[in-house]
Amino acid sequence: MSSITKTSSFHNPKYSECIEACNHCANSCEYCGTLCLREAGNKVLECIELCFYCADVCRFASKHMSRDSNRVKEFCDYCAKICEDCATECDKHDMDHCKQCAKVCRECSKICLETIAK
Repeated sequence: MSSITKTSSFHNPKYSECIEACNHCANSCEYCGTLCLREAGNKVLECIELCFYCADVCRFASKHMSRDSNRVKEFCDYCAKICEDCATECDKHDMDHCKQCAKVCRECSKICLETIAK
């Protein structure tokens, strides 16, 4: 079962599922990165950096899907790659929030790739 939940009913219908996934992933990454900063500090610096970077990329992709940009495929492809990198890094850590973030990132990556395959 997906951890992506519907947060808004007003999106570009063409990319609605992917916009939701990107927004959910961005929020999860922000939360994970913040908790890592508070709990573990420099021990998980790479995780913190990737979480914040992934959040930015997801928000960027979401904005461009909302605008029906002609670069959506490129942005979603890049977003999927960053989400996978973030998931791989988060999986290296034992904290529950890192494991959950990795799961959300992988789901977002999958949805981004499905979106650009259409």
